Amino acid sequence: MNKEFSGILKACRDFTVKKATAKKRAKNIIFTTMSVAHVDDDLDAPGEVYYAEKILNNGDIYTGKWSDNCPNGQGKYLWSDGCMYVGDWVKGKTMGKGKFSWPSGATYEGKFKNGYMDGEGTYTGCSNDTYRGSWVINMKHGKGTRDYVNGDHYEGEWRRGQPDGQGRYQWINGNQYIGQWRNGKMNGNGTMIWASGNRYDGSWEDGFPKGNGTFRWTDGSFYVGIWSKDSREQSGTYYPSGSRTGTFDWDPQDVYSNDLLGCQISPGERISAYPSQKMVTWPCEGEFLQKLPIAKTPKANNARPKRNSVDGRLSNGDCYSWGSETDAASNSVYSEQPRESSEESRSIPTDDSDNSRGFQPHCIKIQPNKKPGTTISKGHKNYDLMLNLQLGIRHSVGRPAPATSLDLRATAFDTKEKVWTKFPTEGSKHTPPHQSCEFKWKDYCPLVFRTLRKLFKVDPADYMISICGNDALRELSSPGKSGSFFYLTNDDKYMIKTLKKAEVKVLLGMLPAYYNHVRAFENTLVTKFFGLHCVKLTGPAQKKVRFVIMGNLFCTEYAIHRRFDLKGSSHGRVTEKSESQIDSTTTLKDLDLNFIFRLQKVWFQEFCRQVDRDCDFLEQERIMDYSLLVGVHFREVSGSGEPVTTETRNSGVRTPTANADQSGDVSTPRISRADMDLLFDPSGWASIRLGINMPAKAELTVRRSDFEAQLVGEPTGQYYDVIVFFSIIDILQNYDISKKLEHAYKAFQYDPTSISAVDPKQYSKRFRDFILQVFAEDT
Repeated sequence: MNKEFSGILKACRDFTVKKATAKKRAKNIIFTTMSVAHVDDDLDAPGEVYYAEKILNNGDIYTGKWSDNCPNGQGKYLWSDGCMYVGDWVKGKTMGKGKFSWPSGATYEGKFKNGYMDGEGTYTGCSNDTYRGSWVINMKHGKGTRDYVNGDHYEGEWRRGQPDGQGRYQWINGNQYIGQWRNGKMNGNGTMIWASGNRYDGSWEDGFPKGNGTFRWTDGSFYVGIWSKDSREQSGTYYPSGSRTGTFDWDPQDVYSNDLLGCQISPGERISAYPSQKMVTWPCEGEFLQKLPIAKTPKANNARPKRNSVDGRLSNGDCYSWGSETDAASNSVYSEQPRESSEESRSIPTDDSDNSRGFQPHCIKIQPNKKPGTTISKGHKNYDLMLNLQLGIRHSVGRPAPATSLDLRATAFDTKEKVWTKFPTEGSKHTPPHQSCEFKWKDYCPLVFRTLRKLFKVDPADYMISICGNDALRELSSPGKSGSFFYLTNDDKYMIKTLKKAEVKVLLGMLPAYYNHVRAFENTLVTKFFGLHCVKLTGPAQKKVRFVIMGNLFCTEYAIHRRFDLKGSSHGRVTEKSESQIDSTTTLKDLDLNFIFRLQKVWFQEFCRQVDRDCDFLEQERIMDYSLLVGVHFREVSGSGEPVTTETRNSGVRTPTANADQSGDVSTPRISRADMDLLFDPSGWASIRLGINMPAKAELTVRRSDFEAQLVGEPTGQYYDVIVFFSIIDILQNYDISKKLEHAYKAFQYDPTSISAVDPKQYSKRFRDFILQVFAEDT
């Protein structure tokens, strides 16, 4: 017993000595650099990895692999408040596999990235509330399952920390819902099955039945109708089974007031503090090594500006102290000054070795943003046409119409019925007087497009105000290659394109399949169509102008700095403009592309799936010559108009960045600006959809000067934080006789695989292969 006790005392004395020594060393480093020997004792040789036990001045303890004055490799970190992390470290950040535990007993075991729970992992709360699945920046995002503390269970897709997508929720009382979710609520098509055996199949909105649906009883009786919490909008028909006799007293509103009371979604257990909030600020190796030969006490006015730490936070380069994010600044002994960024530190130097390897150097210059198009005012050649268009749309959208169901009959797609509305200048029973010339107006499949607008959640009043308000339309400066003209609404929400008769026939022919496709896949990338109309001008010419109304991909608060039209072909796919001539309205093509866009894993997987679905749809409809329109917004641009790189990785070309420390180490992991914005403002996730407002990393590429037809250049390792927008456009060209002749003619002169006019099956495969080289997973 005495021997055991003496061993404990000896261990306590050793621990106390180690702690006192660590404090003494930290004190020597913080308050003086007079003695180089003291500093040299605590500094590591660059790249040396060894096992260390560190007792921090705030009471935290680290044991494990140590290199370059920070954890590197396998290690354990114990916070003074009882939190603990055991796992992989990279340059002072939790990176790789690890386990984080809270004093309450909650644990997270799985992948970490830059200090955040990111990747596959399992969180088990103190009350056994458990989530197993994918994480992105501390949020449940991707596929996962959750067992709630009250016994409920959810299995399916997650976004931004909430059930979103396809999923199944099982209540402890035996009820279950299988279907679509949005922002943690039942939304879309789904089935609710009660423990009693009764079920509802149909549409949902914000957690309640809304729209077309069928309620079935176990005896075979069912009720079919349009559902709404507002009893005035509820309508339907009850069909009794053969076994049910007599009167049946039942109100559909009972489903809302009674049946759904036991179907509340559990809020679940909240995480008290995320591992990323516990991360510490480690010392900076580079500036220490530079200070070693200098044996002078720093003067009060010789303070250094703050620099970025490994995760993007500001810290003082010469301060050797450990602490949380909140007390990192208080441990600094030097006065803090705002971080300065000179043009030299933000510029992107060109590596001379690029030219020797045959690469074409490329400099990116961002021109001031400008609004595209010319306002159509009185005196413009298309002023009357604009007035006619606005009058017609106001007439079509504004007239009363019964509530529409998403289940359309085949007659709604009938194109044979031709109904023209005459608009005399003096007005008529159904049309207002106007100052334009007399014209006739036609709606194509009005019920279908009204339902499409409802499906795309377009408010009729907002739609009319955008197109038919007091503001004039803007005509784009030059028509497209097809000869079509484009017009933009003043608020940039909608684009109007004139069509040829053949294009109208293609759209009407594919309309049933298009409707089913966009209804089935909410994240489809194909163009959203809101209306198809025709204006017939009076007079001897009887000129007809057909046009379609589409959503504008670039209606956003972000300035679009670069836009690309990508097909996957090389012949003629280049814009003959110098960098100084390229502005925000220039549409670049395949051979102008100098980026690879890297998306987060869950978004990239969804992107691949949706590209396959959309290409299958277009191939089945014999459509070709479509393209992916991509818009790029650079998150940071220097005063000289150059995008600012965020990090450089080891990929052959090694370029210093503003975030590299003075030791030249540029491989330090850090959080992108886009990720940080989303972390501190989670509401930003709500605006992100596939192809809309998507944070990404754009890696600069260069093409070999001796290989002009190289579609995707060589990666350079230079990255930019960007917001990307993308959509599949120009989907109204089928492989008709003119395209077959074009293919036969050009195939004699050029490489048949390089031209755009090819068979839809071949076009689809080439398009997919190319797009999945341009977009990649951010690893």
